[in-house]
Amino acid sequence: MRKLDISLIGVPLDYGQSRRGVDMGPSAMRYAGAINRLTAIGHTVEDEGDVQVKAIEQKNREVTNLKNLEEVVQATSELANRVAEVVKNGNFPLVLGGDHSIAIGTIAGLSSKYNNLGVIWYDAHADMNTAETSPSGNIHGMPLAVLMGLGHEKLVNIFKEGPKLKPENIVIIGARSVDPGERNLIKELGIKVFTMHELDRDGMTTVMNEAIAYLQAKNVDGVHLSLDLDGLDPLYTPGVGTPVQGGISYRESHLAMEMLQDSGMITSAEFVEVNPILDEKNKTADVAVALMGSLFGEKLL
Repeated sequence: MRKLDISLIGVPLDYGQSRRGVDMGPSAMRYAGAINRLTAIGHTVEDEGDVQVKAIEQKNREVTNLKNLEEVVQATSELANRVAEVVKNGNFPLVLGGDHSIAIGTIAGLSSKYNNLGVIWYDAHADMNTAETSPSGNIHGMPLAVLMGLGHEKLVNIFKEGPKLKPENIVIIGARSVDPGERNLIKELGIKVFTMHELDRDGMTTVMNEAIAYLQAKNVDGVHLSLDLDGLDPLYTPGVGTPVQGGISYRESHLAMEMLQDSGMITSAEFVEVNPILDEKNKTADVAVALMGSLFGEKLL
């Protein structure tokens, strides 16, 4: 197993949605022992602290149905610069969220190094809404659309202008709550989605083998894992803002992470949507850190 120089960045952002508390996610995952877990495996971890997230200002606000647009743009822009610096130095970026809107910044920053980046989106949701299709106006339901160049120009043009991801380089795993507009977009763009139907029918081993082979066939020059803790069933991760019953199990998730480790393809990762206010004794953060262990090479024997 390759020993990594990991740069850990926290993003205490909860403006991409409506339920407060997910800004405490990075602290919860640190408290759950993320750094010790990774150093025990043999990696070097540098905690680079948190991205500064400005308080909401009500004056001079742009009229839009996107909630807290200016604050999300500010935080994700700073994150993009931080991630770009990490990859420039040859380190592995590990980002702790925060709500899933932070992926806009993480992947924008990665675009400074990768021209054909692949993404594994481990999530109950497709996160492909736009201002026109979103039922809520919550930006955490839009990052994949934004990263493909669809959405508000201030979001699409973070770090550098235009799309940061190609539709054919995206794999979604665990989807079970997809809005009508997202469903249309998935079909129109031909995006690879493994819903809970495929997971139940074929099993996690088959799904992960297919996902890995799919991205390898695209000749991607890096693969980013964006893991939303609501991808798992809320039985295991109660501390998330948008729980959806019937999700991926704890052991299936470990298997997925172990298979990604064995593939050697993951070049960056983020863990998002841990909300300690909604949690039970930090259970969700503990699961996030345990999954990090498997992703970064922890073995049972």
